[in-house]
Amino acid sequence: MELLYSSTRNKEDKITASKAVLQGLAPDGGLYVPERIPAFDKSLEELSKMDYREVAFEVMKLLLTDYTEEELKYCIEHAYDEKFDVEEIAPLAKTKSAFYLELFHGKTIAFKDMALSILPYLMTTAAKKNNVKDEIVILTATSGDTGKAALAGFADVPGTRIVVFYPKNGVSRIQELQMVTQKGANTKVVGINGNFDEAQTGVKKMFSDEAMKKELAGKGFRFSSANSINIGRLVPQVVYYVYAYTRLLAEGEIKDGEAINIVVPTGNFGNILAAFYARAMGLPVAKLVCASNENKVLYDFFKTGVYDRNREFMLTSSPSMDILISSNLERLIYKIAGESADKNNEFMKSLRETGKYEITDDMKKELDVFYGNYASEEETFAKIKSLYDECGYVIDTHTAVAGAVYDKYLKETGDTETKAVIASTASPYKFSRSVMNAIDAGKYDGLDDFDIIDELEKVSNVKIPQAVSELKSAPVLHDTVCDVDKMPEVVMEFLK
Repeated sequence: MELLYSSTRNKEDKITASKAVLQGLAPDGGLYVPERIPAFDKSLEELSKMDYREVAFEVMKLLLTDYTEEELKYCIEHAYDEKFDVEEIAPLAKTKSAFYLELFHGKTIAFKDMALSILPYLMTTAAKKNNVKDEIVILTATSGDTGKAALAGFADVPGTRIVVFYPKNGVSRIQELQMVTQKGANTKVVGINGNFDEAQTGVKKMFSDEAMKKELAGKGFRFSSANSINIGRLVPQVVYYVYAYTRLLAEGEIKDGEAINIVVPTGNFGNILAAFYARAMGLPVAKLVCASNENKVLYDFFKTGVYDRNREFMLTSSPSMDILISSNLERLIYKIAGESADKNNEFMKSLRETGKYEITDDMKKELDVFYGNYASEEETFAKIKSLYDECGYVIDTHTAVAGAVYDKYLKETGDTETKAVIASTASPYKFSRSVMNAIDAGKYDGLDDFDIIDELEKVSNVKIPQAVSELKSAPVLHDTVCDVDKMPEVVMEFLK
């Protein structure tokens, strides 16, 4: 049965999954959502006997119904191959209090690889299916990780070009080096004088700029997105939560049907929304723990029902979560508003005009599955150190935010019986200075980034990933920096 997609701002205009992947953002500025959430058609016991690629097919076939079996398997096999440095693709690391789902074994050592390894294949397949002849221009804003993963995925892919905008002073040194050294004749990386929210807003404005789109269409170009606003990003993320559950089941850590908690460090809300969708499909989940850093707009939302981005923007040691406009939250708002595009439009209008909105009491009741909290910088660093001291396991700053919030959840609820999976979203090598300062404060202050990386290898007993070691000698290929209002000019110049 075909599953169609509609915009969160216009329920009547339905399109196929492949068209939703191609468009990225709906013409009205809304996000594409499935008209219904399909249930698994295989038992969890059956899925537990499959590898990652097989689980991916069983999940994604239900959500991307207009892709043929052959097309979908082609995309999956080419995405989840030797680019990943472990056969499991997303292994689980067991610690005393939780299981850490390692989502950083791909080419750019961050969880974005899990979806952005497959998105180029989904998109180019969709273009063929829909007889699109235009060159696809990927516009993406990044808070650090999406950019490199998207660049790596789309570099030199025929029929595509990609422009990535990042906050010039808002990412780690390793994150920046990963982007500005990116090869590929079809790639462009631009630092902006602003923060991530401003970069994201700038990209959305270009998507809704009809004059710009018309001019580009006349030259054979069309926009699409690699951000998590694209449903082609969200669907592959559902897979790894299902896979994690089936590994626990296969290894006898849980019984079939036993509910687990899922803990996700969250900025743009896409990663935890994927877990919400997995639960809606039939995954036994007790609580979805939404972990924020000091930019705690989501924590305040779950606590009060008020989403308010009118606050100071904080630069933290977990920069991929330094976000005040959580784009994917709109998909959840639409869902808990009874899938009413009119109600959703009211909230989004209020957000645009006043910077905030407040949901109804009935909508708040729909959020019972979520627990929200945040971790301060001090608590984040303390979690890295305590976990290392306890078992020698080293996590990055974003994962530490999730670990620290989960500790708060345990303290508040006493829920020690429910097994927990914590999404480990990046390799500690991506944030080595912060991680090493957490483990031994002040000891490494005089060292440069690559000397610190060598020290991290000694401490963690984990080999330096190629994605990091190759940066030592990689030349900088992108040095463009612009103000936010010049973003369209940069794009037009790149496309000529």
